[in-house]
Amino acid sequence: MSSAVVVSSENLDEKQQSVSTPVVQSVDKKVNLLGMSRPELEKFFEDLGEKKFRAGQVMKWMHQFFVTDFAEMSNISGKLREKLEKICEIKAPEVVHRNYSKDGTRKWVFRVGDGEGSLVETVLIPAEDKTGARKTLCISSQVGCALDCSFCSTGKQGFQRDLSPAEIIGQLWMANYSYMEDVPVAERERTVTNVVMMGMGEPLLNYDAVLSSMQLMLDDFAYGMSKRRVTLSTSGVVPKIDQLAQDIDVALAISLHAPNDELRNELVPINKKYPLQQLIAACQRYLAKDGNESSRRHVTIEYVMLDGVNDKPEHAQQLLKLLKNLPSKINLIPFNPFPHAPYGRSSRNRIIAFQKTLSDAGFVCTIRQTRGDDIDAACGQLVGQVADRTRRAEQWKKKVAQQQEILRTQG
Repeated sequence: MSSAVVVSSENLDEKQQSVSTPVVQSVDKKVNLLGMSRPELEKFFEDLGEKKFRAGQVMKWMHQFFVTDFAEMSNISGKLREKLEKICEIKAPEVVHRNYSKDGTRKWVFRVGDGEGSLVETVLIPAEDKTGARKTLCISSQVGCALDCSFCSTGKQGFQRDLSPAEIIGQLWMANYSYMEDVPVAERERTVTNVVMMGMGEPLLNYDAVLSSMQLMLDDFAYGMSKRRVTLSTSGVVPKIDQLAQDIDVALAISLHAPNDELRNELVPINKKYPLQQLIAACQRYLAKDGNESSRRHVTIEYVMLDGVNDKPEHAQQLLKLLKNLPSKINLIPFNPFPHAPYGRSSRNRIIAFQKTLSDAGFVCTIRQTRGDDIDAACGQLVGQVADRTRRAEQWKKKVAQQQEILRTQG
């Protein structure tokens, strides 16, 4: 298959696989069809003087059979295929590295942008549950992140730009394709079962591109995913939560991490703009909006466990009070350290005690299993390389060094 993204697996180390990715060179101003929604693609074909049903045909070739060569699209006329070849391309972001963990986790590093570009990361986590094999893909929405949560390595890199729909959906395309490279086209099938918009960046601050990408994930002509299996995770951009409720029905997760405003202001600075009372109210409104499936039965609460910071018995009691009127499932996340991180991971005993308090009160509370930490693919570890125009990383490292020097001299 002639593909816009072809990854060779020859002579690649099992854990760290550096990929020299041959990419089909495109002429200037070729239109990338990969990120187009069905309405956009239908209009594109109508503007070409074609019937709009061609959009559905091309979408299936792209997103269900992972074909990027128009010549292979056998149910499309030769004349149209030649026209598409001249003016269009199907191109996912370039893979510059891929890493496969011993536990089955996979991480890709994509180059986005012109020239050297910047790097974003995507992680796939396999697991078994009552429904069988599950493959959950954690997708990035921005190059870096503007929110600067104190426990997250991505935020320490500053923010460069939003990703386009093609760059977002291309991550899902590549994750599926990685299992299909050597499979005949007719036998290919979508492998990723779940998507979480939980990678680099704040999804609701790149709203239009993220919405368009999630609509493609749900579209039966593309990935045909269940609404319950597409989750958007936000740190709490309240107006956009309300807008999301009107525009699409997907599962909602909140990066909470603190049960009171004072602590959350420190850990998740956006809380200063949208404090907890406003955030919880927005979540309640989101659940009140009727959906066609059960994706809005509850909100998932993500809570990273930081030793001595937010993991005390009084914090568990405060969390119970905060969530008492919000249908929710709580996911406790052991902190994953990164270089110069100012926090430590809560002990296993303390995490279990915290979980017991919540479970005894009637909440569904799980402890996330740490996966992919041997390839820096665990929650909070995604970094990539961005052009840090804010010099945030430099300032943060300088601050950490100063604190360490103070401790050293006092010791």
